[in-house]
Amino acid sequence: MGEAADAREDIFSHLEELEAGAHKVALKRGAARTRQEDVAWMKARVQELRRQRDELRAKVNMCRSLHVGSKEAIQSDLQTSQGTKASRQALLEWKIENAKGLLQVFRLTGLSGKLTKRGACLCISTAFEGTYLGAYYLDLLIQQPIQIQRHSVPSFIPLEQIAREHLQTDIRRFLSMLSEHLNAYDGRKFQVDQLQERFSAFLEGDVRGNSLYNLLEFNYGVRGGSRTFPFTARLTYGDPVSALPTEATVVCKEDAPSSSAEVAAAHSALFPTKPLHEIFSAITASTETLSNSVL
Repeated sequence: MGEAADAREDIFSHLEELEAGAHKVALKRGAARTRQEDVAWMKARVQELRRQRDELRAKVNMCRSLHVGSKEAIQSDLQTSQGTKASRQALLEWKIENAKGLLQVFRLTGLSGKLTKRGACLCISTAFEGTYLGAYYLDLLIQQPIQIQRHSVPSFIPLEQIAREHLQTDIRRFLSMLSEHLNAYDGRKFQVDQLQERFSAFLEGDVRGNSLYNLLEFNYGVRGGSRTFPFTARLTYGDPVSALPTEATVVCKEDAPSSSAEVAAAHSALFPTKPLHEIFSAITASTETLSNSVL
C-alpha cells in the first residue's frame, strides 16, 4: 500500500510540473502574439505616414508646376530688356508673388511664415516620427540678390553653403534642404535624449558625442544569467540629412565569452536600422532570451 501511495504522489507531482510548464509556455506564446500585433500596428502606421507624405509631395509638385509658366515668361521678358529698371521691378514683383505661393505650399510641409514689408519671415518646424521637436526662423530680404537678414539656425548647420548653392536659383530647394538638415539634427538629438531618459539603467555613464550628434559613443550592459556583459557602441551618421547612422561598431571586452562577440555583431547590424530608443526597447525586451540562449 505504501509503495502505491508513493507512486501516486510521484505521478501527481509530475503532473503539477507539466501543468506549470504548460502555463509558462502559454504565457510566452501570449507575449509573442502581443509583440507581433504591435509590429503589425507599427507597420500599418508607417504605411499611412508614407501615404500622407506622398500626398504632400504631390501637392507641392502641383503648386510648383503652376509657377513654372509665370517664371519662364518673366525670364523671357528679362532677356529682352535686361539691365533696365522695368525688368528689375518685374523680377521683384515675381519674387513677391512667388513668396506668397511658397507660404501657401509650405504650410502643408512643416514650413510656415508671413510676408513682411521687405521680404518674408519663415518658420521651419521639426518633428521625429510624429513628435514635434522645435522650430527655427529665417528672416529673408527679398531683393536682388535675396539676403538672409536674421535666423535662429544653429551654427553647425551648413546654412551658408546651402544658401550659396540654392537660395538665388531655387528657393524651394533651399528651404527643403535646410528643413532636411534641421529635422535630421533634431531627430538624432531626440533619440539620444530618449535613450538617456528611458534606458539609463542599461547605460554606463552619459552618451558622448559632438554638437551635431553625428558622432556618438556610449557604453551599455546586457545581462546574461547572473552576469552583466558590457558593450561599447560607436555610431557614425555619414548622411547629414538622416536620423539613422550609416555605420555602427559594437565591441565587447577582450576577456568576454565568445558568445558576447556574436551579440556585439548582431547589435552592430541592428543600430543602422531603427531609432536608438526602439533598438534598446528590443534589446531589453529580449534580455531573458539572450541570457538563456546566447550568453
